This record gives sequence, structure tokens and C-alpha cells, in this order.
Amino acid sequence: MAVSRVSFGVMAIVALIFSIALPAVQAQAPAPAPSNDGTSIDQGIAYVLMLVALVLTYLIHPLDASSSYHLF
Repeated sequence: MAVSRVSFGVMAIVALIFSIALPAVQAQAPAPAPSNDGTSIDQGIAYVLMLVALVLTYLIHPLDASSSYHLF
């Protein structure tokens, strides 16, 4: 009889601890990963700058080829 009272008391304390602690343990889902981390923006800027450099190269090259200045 004494064992059942002790085990009932222990079980009551364990149940009380779980009833208090378990709702606090329920974690929310982690935040979603950012859809844009900036690398795509940087890559877009790099493509635009490369295109500008290519256009400028083709615009300046005919002017340079037609000049009378000869390097060799």
C-alpha cells in the first residue's frame, strides 16, 4: 500500500512536470530560407557590365583600327 502511494505521488509529479514542460518544447518551424541572397543580383550586374564592355569594345575598335597610329 505504501508503494502504491509513493509511485502515485511520483507519477503525479512526473505528469505535472510533463504537462508544464511539453507545451514549451513545441518549437515552431524554422524560418524559410531567403529566396534571394544577393548572388543573383550581383550576377545580373556583372552580366550588364560585361555587355557594356563588349559594346564599348566593338564601338571603339573600328575607330582604333582606322587611325594612322601604328604600334609596330
